Amino acid sequence: MLPDAAREKPQRGTVLAVGPGKLLDSGNRGRLQVAVGDTVVFAAYAGTDVKINGIEYLLIDESDILAVVV
Repeated sequence: MLPDAAREKPQRGTVLAVGPGKLLDSGNRGRLQVAVGDTVVFAAYAGTDVKINGIEYLLIDESDILAVVV
């Protein structure tokens, strides 16, 4: 149990790109649950920060997404 002050607040972001999907044991790709343009909520420490051409991006696994905002 954590006190309210110690809990991390979820973060929001917009999906800019998606990969081909997770490779399944069958050799097929899994269907993605998010699409480009979706607004998503993810945990504060999810993903990896990368900088490309001076712009910072966050790369996260679909499993780290908590919700899609509709």
